[in-house]
Amino acid sequence: MSYKNVCVSLLCSALLMTSQLSAEEVAEDMATDITKDSATNRPTFDTEVTGVPFIISTETLGAAVGVSGIIKHAGQPQASIFGLGLYSDNDSNIGFISFNNYVLPGLTQWLFSTEYYRGYFSNGIYYVPAPGEPQSTNEIIAEGTDSSLRIKAKYVLPWGLGANGAARSLMQQRGEIAAFNPLESGVTSVSFTPFQQKRDVTGYVNLPDVAQGLELQLNWDNRDSIGDTEAGSQTRFTVRRDFGNDERNSWTTWELEQSAFVPLDANSLFKEQVLAFNYYLADTPTWNSGTGVADKHRPPSFAGIKLGGFNRLRGYSSGQFYSRSAVVYSAEYRVKPHWQPLHNLPFYDFPWWQWSAFVETGQVADSFDLSALHDDLKWTAGLGLRLNVEGVLVRIDYAKSEHDAQMWFMINQPF
Repeated sequence: MSYKNVCVSLLCSALLMTSQLSAEEVAEDMATDITKDSATNRPTFDTEVTGVPFIISTETLGAAVGVSGIIKHAGQPQASIFGLGLYSDNDSNIGFISFNNYVLPGLTQWLFSTEYYRGYFSNGIYYVPAPGEPQSTNEIIAEGTDSSLRIKAKYVLPWGLGANGAARSLMQQRGEIAAFNPLESGVTSVSFTPFQQKRDVTGYVNLPDVAQGLELQLNWDNRDSIGDTEAGSQTRFTVRRDFGNDERNSWTTWELEQSAFVPLDANSLFKEQVLAFNYYLADTPTWNSGTGVADKHRPPSFAGIKLGGFNRLRGYSSGQFYSRSAVVYSAEYRVKPHWQPLHNLPFYDFPWWQWSAFVETGQVADSFDLSALHDDLKWTAGLGLRLNVEGVLVRIDYAKSEHDAQMWFMINQPF
């Protein structure tokens, strides 16, 4: 059994602590904590700061200490700042900061966010494409540095819950799903995200080390709640384009993701039961463009289509499967028991916890062919615990595959 990916999930937790997660809890506070100044008729609010220190020990990091924190209402009612820092006894370190959901004057339908991550690992675990085997990767252990910068501009279309502005659209509440029609229900948005990813693995100078370009995403979020979903659906279509330069080839990927949530009746054990389903399909249409292996228009493995990790095929290591295209089917049974012993714990607020059981199956292929994608499907099955800690959704998943098992400590639901 492998626990080496605990450290990977920790840093990816930071990468997922962006606008979506923070938005829900900040929006809930907006509904209750914000008043108006009687003299200026402007909204007033109190900034909230929460920090959590932690100690972990993993195969990659060794023993490590760190701290994470979130600032709610950071200058604007709907805005937040999240940061994380970590240092280990083998001199590895991780840093992350994000500024989420800011509105600029006169742009009421827009939300702006940015995030930066950097991690140095003295004994990093990486999966790189196996030469001549387009559906295989090799595990290597080496000194490495990773970094990522994303600047996101999200335009909320002025219909459905977006009719009253982008900030108000963050306040999705249960019972507000009017119809399965984007014009009447949910939040429809278009996001433009310039990105840059870098990976420098010592001793592997032949590996691509930079991905830089633009991500475009169309999202219809018709869930009744962002982090605590009971009903509804979400549809996302994402295109990523690296335009290339004299030192690297251009490439394009696209991803389609569809989620659906079905509530079940409560019973004597559970006050809430939900069936959650997710479908994921992705491709790299430029995969075979160009002549010769070195001239192919393919993304680096860290930026391309891959499976394994904290969200898809959780019983496998992060990025263990990499190729041109991928498909994944996921299902979760999520329950909230009546019994909740965490209410009265000191220092931190635990509004609810949730248990889950899940199964997943998926595959990658070196061609965009549904038959190839469904050949020899990989599978995982597991159990999960989700905790709402001071408005942050902490996820602990144990997943088993046919070859191994993984334990993931994460932020946010997998879908």
